[in-house]
Order: sequence, then C-alpha cells, then structure tokens
Amino acid sequence: MPHQYSRANHAHDPHSADGERLQKILAQAGFGSRRKCEQIILDGRVEVDGELVTELGTRVNMQRQQVRVDGSRIRINDRHVTLALNKPKRVLSAMEDPKGRFTLRDIIGDKYERVFHMGRLDYDSEGLILMTDDGELSQHVMHPKYEVEKTYIATVEGKLSGTVARRLVTQGVQLDDGWIKLDRCSILDQNREHTLVKVVLHSGKNRIVRRIFGAIGFPVRRLVRTQIGPIKLGELKPGSYRVLSQAELRSLSKEVGL
Repeated sequence: MPHQYSRANHAHDPHSADGERLQKILAQAGFGSRRKCEQIILDGRVEVDGELVTELGTRVNMQRQQVRVDGSRIRINDRHVTLALNKPKRVLSAMEDPKGRFTLRDIIGDKYERVFHMGRLDYDSEGLILMTDDGELSQHVMHPKYEVEKTYIATVEGKLSGTVARRLVTQGVQLDDGWIKLDRCSILDQNREHTLVKVVLHSGKNRIVRRIFGAIGFPVRRLVRTQIGPIKLGELKPGSYRVLSQAELRSLSKEVGL
C-alpha cells in the first residue's frame, strides 16, 4: 500500500529539483492532455518511488525515479526503442546469417543498430516479432514466469473438427518434450482440404504450433503470429515495422511485471 506524500516526510520526499513536472511526464507518456494528467494526479492514482503524490507542483527525474499510475510503471526513456515487425516467410529471425539469407536486419536497416528480437519465428512462419534495445524489458517478455500469451492464425491440412480443437485445450497432446495444451483454439473457416484455426498459447518453445498440429495429423501449411500479449500485428504490412506507442509500451510493461 503506497504512503500518502507529505512535505514533513523528508526521508521519502519524491520531489526532484532538477526534474520535470509530473503532469508533463504523464502527458509525454500518453495519458492525455495536461489537464487530464493533472486530474489523474489529484485523483490519487500516481506514485513516485512508492509514495502517493497528489501535488501538481511535484517534479520528477525519470532517470533516477520511478513513476507508477494505477500501479503500472511508466517507462519514458529516449535511449530505448521497441519495435513491432511483421516478418515475412523465408526471413531468418536473426540479425545476421553466415549463409546470406534475408534477416530482420535487412528489414530494419541500420537506423536501430542496437535492437534485438524478443523471441523468434521459424523460417517459414510469418507475423509479429517484437524488437528492442531494452534488456530489462526483453528479459521479462521472454521469461516463462510471465507467461505472455501469443496468438496465431494457422492454416492446417485437413478438416479439423470442433471436438479435436476442444481436446487440444482440455487435454492437450504429448510431444517429445512433454504434454502441452493450448489456451484457446477456435475454427475460423474450413473446406474439405484445409482448416483455418485461431490458436492462443503461452509456450514459446521452438515450432510449438507446428509440432502440436503435426502430432495429431494436421500439418500446418501456413502460420502467422498476430499478437504478443497486448501488442497486435494490426495492419502492419509484411516486411515493415513500427515503433510501439507509449500506451502500447505501458501495456506490455504491465503485462510482464515492470
């Protein structure tokens, strides 16, 4: 439970003489107009270094202090960038390849030299990959502890029944490295030859979706990852990328405990 800030409590004084006004920081973080951000402060929703702050004159240095709104940490750091990239088929989830294959670096170029990918997609799969130069964020996104959901659209060979789709959620399937269940599985469309399936799962194991459907006799012919946690692929075209908005970054950070 955060403590109410008081000027008499100098040991936990959140004010920083060389910092920026708190409402300006909130506005920069995407919480709305300066007036709206002032109201967020007055409503008692903001903490600075664990102290509840309701004074509009509060100054904060984001290099040394932590600000949380409704318990979620604000991350404003011009030194870091986080990207959403739509990986096409036959692009390697790596920054370089001794065999000369097309890589993620070929898509983003040299503008963001220090970014690296958070997780992978296999060579023949498509869709959303998150990239960042923020080591702390990357560790949290990839750590099994936080169980970030991933959503895929899979085209599988054959006519998959609703019963089998439900069984993948309730019972799962045994692979070489143990049992695995899907969190959700729904049939979007099908014909006699193929079934379009939406799959949600936490596991980040290599080729996991292809292995699951292959194990029950429905080989995956196309696989597209459309969402990682709260971040959606949306209308991002294959072979292109965009910088995450502050609102998206806040949602992702909250999801992984930052």
